[in-house]
Amino acid sequence: MIEPQTPVRRRLAVQARGEDTRRRILETALDLFAAQGYEGASTRQIADGAGVNLPAIQYYFGNKEGLYRAIIEDIVADTERHMAGVSPRVRAALDRADTTPAELTELLCDMLETFVTLVTSGAQVESRRLFFARAEVEETPGLDRLHDNGMRQIFNPCLALLSRIHGKPETDPEMTMRTMALIGQVVIFCSNNKRPILAATGFDEESVRLIKQIVRDHTLAICRAAAVPR
Repeated sequence: MIEPQTPVRRRLAVQARGEDTRRRILETALDLFAAQGYEGASTRQIADGAGVNLPAIQYYFGNKEGLYRAIIEDIVADTERHMAGVSPRVRAALDRADTTPAELTELLCDMLETFVTLVTSGAQVESRRLFFARAEVEETPGLDRLHDNGMRQIFNPCLALLSRIHGKPETDPEMTMRTMALIGQVVIFCSNNKRPILAATGFDEESVRLIKQIVRDHTLAICRAAAVPR
């Protein structure tokens, strides 16, 4: 004999189904916004692709823009999860006056290697890359949020570390440009133009390992150069 569900179990079951529905809508919307752009993807297409009724989008997200912004918040949260292992260590090192250049350099390498993991792995990684590219070109709702997220979690910590290594203020234009160059060696792997170059392997485990090693080698060379008088 099957025991009837208690109110608590029923509530938990409803919540689980609701979260599953919400997640399916988000995943479908990400793929469609990436493929067709903000204006090109319709809520009807998204609902059909997710296997839900159109009112479900209104229920969970309000409207198309609300759904688009929810995807951005999902990306922000995913970035935070990836950077959670290194960001507190960076903050602690920068707060100390006695942190050595070698420690700062190692943290900078860790930051960039974690960034490599972020842009080369995870669910729907190709759709996320194209989503970013379209957001930049189309200047879609929430673009400022994506920029702020990248500055806060990636660029600013790297800038602070590199400036300390060079012994220069973070406001120095040279430090900004050097930081852009450092991060750029990772960002290049976000580009869809990489396809012909990496067609043979894509981002398999060995390719990601190699990318991390090359980024580390470049970063160490740049940081060593900082110690050489010019």
